[in-house]
This record gives sequence, structure tokens and C-alpha cells, in this order.
Amino acid sequence: MEEHQLTDWLPTTKKEVELRGWDRLDVILFSGDAYVDHPSFGAAVIGRTLEAMGLRVAIVPQPNWRDDLRDFKKLGRPRLFFGISAGCMDSMVNKYTANKRLRSEDAYTPDGRHDMRPEYPSIVYANILRKLYPDTPIVLGGIEASLRRLTHYDYWENRVRPSILTESEADLLIYGMGEKPIADLCGHLIGTVGKDGEAHAGHLPHDVLQTAYLVGKEETEALPPNPNGEGDLTLFSHEECLKDKRKQAQNFRHIEEESNRYAAARILQHTGNRMVVVNPPYPPMTQEELDRSFDLPYTRLPHPKYKGKRIPAYDMIKFSVNIHRGCFGGCAFCTISAHQGKFIVSRSKESILKEVKTITGMPDFKGYLSDLGGPSANMYRMGGKDGTLCRKCRRPSCVHPKICPNLNTDHRPLLDIYHAVDALPGIKKSFIGSGVRYDLLLHKSKDAATDRSTAEYTRELIVRHVSGRLKVAPEHTSDKVLYLMRKPSFELFYEFKRIFDKLNRELNLRQQLIPYFISSHPGCTEEDMAELAVITKRLDFHLEQVQDFTPTPMTVATEAWYTGIHPYTLEPVFSAKTQKEKLAQRMFFFWYKPEERRAIINELRRIGRSDLIPKLYGK
Repeated sequence: MEEHQLTDWLPTTKKEVELRGWDRLDVILFSGDAYVDHPSFGAAVIGRTLEAMGLRVAIVPQPNWRDDLRDFKKLGRPRLFFGISAGCMDSMVNKYTANKRLRSEDAYTPDGRHDMRPEYPSIVYANILRKLYPDTPIVLGGIEASLRRLTHYDYWENRVRPSILTESEADLLIYGMGEKPIADLCGHLIGTVGKDGEAHAGHLPHDVLQTAYLVGKEETEALPPNPNGEGDLTLFSHEECLKDKRKQAQNFRHIEEESNRYAAARILQHTGNRMVVVNPPYPPMTQEELDRSFDLPYTRLPHPKYKGKRIPAYDMIKFSVNIHRGCFGGCAFCTISAHQGKFIVSRSKESILKEVKTITGMPDFKGYLSDLGGPSANMYRMGGKDGTLCRKCRRPSCVHPKICPNLNTDHRPLLDIYHAVDALPGIKKSFIGSGVRYDLLLHKSKDAATDRSTAEYTRELIVRHVSGRLKVAPEHTSDKVLYLMRKPSFELFYEFKRIFDKLNRELNLRQQLIPYFISSHPGCTEEDMAELAVITKRLDFHLEQVQDFTPTPMTVATEAWYTGIHPYTLEPVFSAKTQKEKLAQRMFFFWYKPEERRAIINELRRIGRSDLIPKLYGK
């Protein structure tokens, strides 16, 4: 791999801007993450997308918001707009555990330091820029803004907050994956202000899909029509949601359904004396559009300013390849479909192989790919057999409550990718690190060839692509809780484990199945957790990969947790809320630890399940 020059990265300082011979920038991006020039890091993707349009772009990673604000002033005013992203993860999930304790490290910061970004960077950065540059447009993007585009419950402040647009005073919000909206926005601005003019907030268009903006009461009558012709859907206002949890729950169902529709309604919500307008999302990207994004000239490396420092998130994905976007699982606690949508967009084989070849040329690559996957390991090139049915569908999940008969579950295209990658010189082994949907592997379709491909895929995955441990996510053992999670019955996990164990025995492989579980999910009681302990003991699991449910904005589970009502059925749902209740559920994961034994026995007696004590601890 050739040596890189400093100018191979997007500039981050005045000196780097001058090195390129630029006297003025078109767009300046502020990011809560360190700048890693890699297609898994949002700021790099947006920066490279704009650069490909011929624009002059700089990134200010992790600006210091506590001092004289020199990081916000050093590059001056951009010609078009400031772009802000809190980072690849929600800043609050990144900073705090489910118990609201500070995490030991921030994965997107050099050396894992956790003091390099504020809480809610989208709001903090935007407020600073608004004071310094009152006339310059501010555009929010990234996961934090995306999931807070409308009224939402905030777990860390334990309150219902309005759209992040109102608290940040930003002019426009881009939700979801941003390449298409940002390109359309820039195309419009250049057309409006010309090659040398400066953009002001009034120049921002209101008809770009996948964007949200605020209008005053007087402007609500004069809105342009919904860009896709599907009409408008007016939610209960922010103030109504503050007064009535049921209305907040009802709103959420509409938000989720519209964010997963092929052609969605435009969403309107009154907040105080203004209205939030959320334009519908784009139809899914084409393969060519996705390839174009991944084929941009990334160095795939952290910026040289971090030399000698470790960026934990980069270490994890350095030798991994993302082969598709989107997820049709629709899990109740997950934000992937709220951000990326349920429609799978897959990269071409050529684009994937090109990226793998680049990785094989990296100086420290030893021949092992850590992951060849995506939001889910095995959804590559899957979708509806009859696209016209998908265009009408409102279901948030294609696999719950049962796998949709219109879903093509053929694993042959994915096997073809595995074979092509493994045949490349320099590749010793490609591992699958993304979570595997075993319900897709056990599904019996009406097509014999598809079923053969699934059996072949299952075997190949277990025999050739497991680096000692295969991660799967049953999430719970109780079918009642699993139904609320929109996950398959635990019976399917037993079935998958039988196949896994059989192949391991036959081929003398010493591999482990590592299941992930969640405690305190809405609908889950202590009794459910006690039974989970007994079942996992019987299966001989000493659980490590466990988490306490964390309510994050824009998931059906969070709305059920906060409102106490399921947004779809409007029936009451129990949730463990207090720290005491949450810890009482969590301890059952660790029945095998001597220090938990006494508390677990006492708790089992208290809840009237003494019958489980001998099952966990013998007579």
C-alpha cells in the first residue's frame, strides 16, 4: 500500500486547508467522533460524498466546547452550511450504561477517553455555531438527530422532549443514511446561490426527501405538497403527548410505520407555536448508488493527528466489510430500521471484492477478515419476491410474527460472496462477526432450491466462518417476552443449537455458541428471568453477553417502557423501572456466581418460586 500524504484526508485544520490551496470552504462538518476516514464512520462518508461533488469540505472532529471556542472559529464561515453529527452512536448510549453510570471508555475517541464530547453534542455544537454565525445554515444529521426528529422520551433526563430541531435551533435535519439528501441539498443550494454566493437559512429547500424542518404557525397553511404525493399525517402535538402517555404511544405507531414504508406520508407535529415537518424517506438506494458510496477514496485509516493512539471502534472494524444496509428484523428494542429502514440494499460483488483487495494490501493485515456482514449477517440481497406487495406494506418487520411468505430467503447470493472472498489471494479466512438470524436459517420456504441453499449456508457458516465463537441473539427464553421483542420463539434457538453441536461433534470443532440476552425488557418479570436462569443452566451456559434494557429514542420497546402501553395494541405492559427492580432481574443472569447465590435464593422465595431453587442449586 502506497504511503499516504496528509492531503489524502479531508482537512481538519486551517493549515491542512491551506495545504490544498483553498482560501474558502463550502461545507464544514462538526463531529462528536474522532475522524476515521472509513466507510463505517458517518462524517467520513458525508465528507467524501460532498468532495465527490467538487465541494471543498473540512471536518472538525470532537471540537472543544468548554474553552474560548477556537475550534468553532478556526475555519471561519462555510459558503453553504455547517453540518453537525453527534457521531456513529447516540451520545447518551455512548456515555452511560443502562444504570446511568459513566461508561469506562468512549469507543469513538482516541484512547477511549470519555471527556471529549458533551452530552447531546448535536444541541451543544449547534447552539455554539448559532451564536457565532447567526446567518449561516446549520444542518443536523447522524443517529442522535435522526432518532430525535419528533417528540421522544429521553431516558437519561426521564422526560419527554420535543424534536431536537427546537432545542438545537438548527435549520434542517437529515434523518437516516445521509448521502442522497445531502447531495440533493447541496445541488439545490449551488443552483440557488451560484458558484461563489453565500447561503443563508432562507435558501434551504423544504422539498428534499428524508429531511425535517420547523415552520411557524402562519406558514403551516402554505406548505408545499408532500414531495411523493402521499399526503400528510398529523400527529398529536408535543403538548398533548406531555399530558397523555396514550397519545405518545399512538404517535409512535404512525412514526414507525411511515419510516418503514416504501412511499410514506409526510409527518406533521405541532410543538408550541411551531410545527415540525418530516418529509418522507427516499425509496431504497439502488445497488449502484450504494457502491458509489463505498467506492469513494477513503484512506480507511484514522487521521494522522491520532498517531500512536488507539481508537477502540476502529480496531473493531478495521478488517471488516459491510456488504449491505437495512434490516427487516424490526426488533422492538433496536434502532437500525428507524435509521436505515427495513429494505435491504446490497452492494455488488465487484464493490465488495474491491474493498477486500484494498484490505489485503494494508501493512498490518494478517489474512483474517473479522466480519463480512451488515446490520445482520444473513440478509444480503433478500427482499420481497413481488415488489408491488412491498410497496403497499406497513409491517415494521418481515419476519415477525412469522416470516412473510413474500420474503425471498435465498442464501445463494451470500454464499457466492463468501466463496469469492475466500478465493482471493491474501485471504486465509473470513469470519462472520455480525449477528446471525437463525430464524431465517430454519425457515422452510415453498422452494426446494432456497431450502437447500439455507442448509448449505448453515453448514458453511458453522464449519468455515466461526472464529471459535458464534454470536447469536435469542435475547430471552420466555415466548411471551420474545413476542413483545418481535423475536422468534426460543424453540428455534434449541433447534439451531442442536445443528451447531452436531456439526461440532462430527468435525471435532471446538467452537462455542455465544447467546446474547436482555433483562428488564418491557413485558419481562423477575419470574421470567428466574426461568431464564434455569433454562440457561440446563443448556450449560455461563452467560457473559448480557445487557439491561436501555430505553433509546424511537423504538417500540422504549415507548412501551415509558408509557406503560403497547403502541400497537394499546394494552398495558409491565416494565421494571426502578434500579432495584432492574438489578433484581439482572442478577439472574449470574446464578453461577457464588456472591449472587444468597440474594437469588431469597428472591425466589419472595416471588413464590422456591421450586426453582433446587433446579439452580441442587438439594
